[in-house]
Amino acid sequence: MNGRAYSSAPRNASRNCGGIFDIAGKQERLTALEARTSEPAFWDNREAAQGVVQETKLLKTWIDPFEALDARVRSAVELDEMLRESPDAEMLADLDTELDAIDEALGAFELRSLLRGEDDFRDAQVEISAGAGGTEAQDWAEMLMRMYIRWAERRGFKVEILDRSEGEEAGIKGAVLEISGDHAYGFLKPEAGVHRLVRISPFDSNARRHTSFASIFVYPVVNEEINIEIKEDDLRIDVYRASGAGGQHVNKTSSAVRITHIPTGLVTASQQERSQYKNKATALKMLKNKLYQAEVARREAEKAKVDASKTSVSFGNQTRSYVFQPYTMVNDHRTELKMPDVQKVMDGGIDPFIEAYLKMQAEQGAS
Repeated sequence: MNGRAYSSAPRNASRNCGGIFDIAGKQERLTALEARTSEPAFWDNREAAQGVVQETKLLKTWIDPFEALDARVRSAVELDEMLRESPDAEMLADLDTELDAIDEALGAFELRSLLRGEDDFRDAQVEISAGAGGTEAQDWAEMLMRMYIRWAERRGFKVEILDRSEGEEAGIKGAVLEISGDHAYGFLKPEAGVHRLVRISPFDSNARRHTSFASIFVYPVVNEEINIEIKEDDLRIDVYRASGAGGQHVNKTSSAVRITHIPTGLVTASQQERSQYKNKATALKMLKNKLYQAEVARREAEKAKVDASKTSVSFGNQTRSYVFQPYTMVNDHRTELKMPDVQKVMDGGIDPFIEAYLKMQAEQGAS
């Protein structure tokens, strides 16, 4: 044996984590909710029933992964006990590999425990907008879009481009992504803000260094269980020809839809589908997400006025800087986490920044 305490460490980790995450409490709550769903009058109050169903699903997203992780720990303990009696070098190497994988899975589970917001479990809508700077800023916006797509793909999340507005020469003026996966909104919420790029522009014939900006907004995807009232009289709906590639149909028919919510001034648009009806449905869904997030922000702002201690977090004009020249560095200005491998970050490696921000928030919340 190589001295690793296989039997005690995994077994204790299993027990301790159960307490940290209050799995027993969640299981007790789940049992009570499932008993309610079997009651004959359960669906008489549809709104209350949908709340119970939603909470049941949320509890299972904690309990099921924990039970799977716990089963792996128990299997590792059993294998270790067997190896103590009958040593086998090859099986020992397999056990080492499995324990490393368990450590990684446990770390991911602990990180997820920081996602305690009411909407953190939801899918996410990511809106990317190029700032001032013309082609260079539009290219930067497209680079960020690729970064988030790559991040989602690494996690096995589903990505759908709800809207994309092409730049004049290169890049994009803006785009809206819907990223679906376990706690996608909770993980992507820290990405909201202004992202700054510093590099020698490939669009500058004099090879000068440029600074470009793009803004990121993140909204929870609101499902039908939440009632967001949108009155037809409050909407201005415009149709227009879609821009960019897509063949003669896309360019010659008015299939794109832009919806303006008159009371708030919020605007959404969709031009990805060939059908005007589908684009309208998508734009309405996007508007619903924005209205919900606006209401959440309003409530949080009111709470912040009451709880002055929560206002110590300061976000400057930029949340993160990406420097390509004269050196390479990505710096998050909120947590001061720095990563020199800018290409790895642009390939979707943003988890360290997300983790650092979530831990910072948790520490500030506990103080």
